[in-house]
Amino acid sequence: MKILDHYLDRAHQVPSPNCDDRPDPQDISLLVVHCISLPPEQFGGPYIDQLFCNRLDPDADPYFRDIHQLRVSAHLLIRRDGSIRQYVPFNRRAWHAGVSNYLGRERCNDFSIGIELEGSVTQAYTDAQYLQLAEAVAALLAAYPGLSAQRIAGHSDIAPQRKTDPGPLFDWRRFHELLKLREEPSQNPV
Repeated sequence: MKILDHYLDRAHQVPSPNCDDRPDPQDISLLVVHCISLPPEQFGGPYIDQLFCNRLDPDADPYFRDIHQLRVSAHLLIRRDGSIRQYVPFNRRAWHAGVSNYLGRERCNDFSIGIELEGSVTQAYTDAQYLQLAEAVAALLAAYPGLSAQRIAGHSDIAPQRKTDPGPLFDWRRFHELLKLREEPSQNPV
């Protein structure tokens, strides 16, 4: 996996209008892991794309009546099967973090990349999601020097009064182990 002109080469592109310019385009220094399911606890379907592209039908599900007017996005979504969708190029500001603070710095959207996992705080994530998340994050770390394995947070870390995702079932240790394997040079040259 590689980043080419601020796009992940293996992601399906679904452009979202819910983005704008970063205050400092060179300041990409935080990765934020989220989770989303629409309707809640249900996976698959077109609803996440519709939400991030302002096309969510409020009559498609009762839950959508309260959220269809939200203007939100993320840079990436990793579905349960491991497929990846990209909504916003990495050099632009996606609207994923909301009111947030990381190490005393507010407005995390300004300097972060948001990655959504299709899931919920009550269900385990899939093997395919962990593998693809590690691959994507390794590519991001290689492309953006302000990022590091130490500057990865959950949405709950940057907005603890408002958010609980990616939740207690997200295995941070497993993710970091997979990421470390992708960062280390190969011991078996091909």
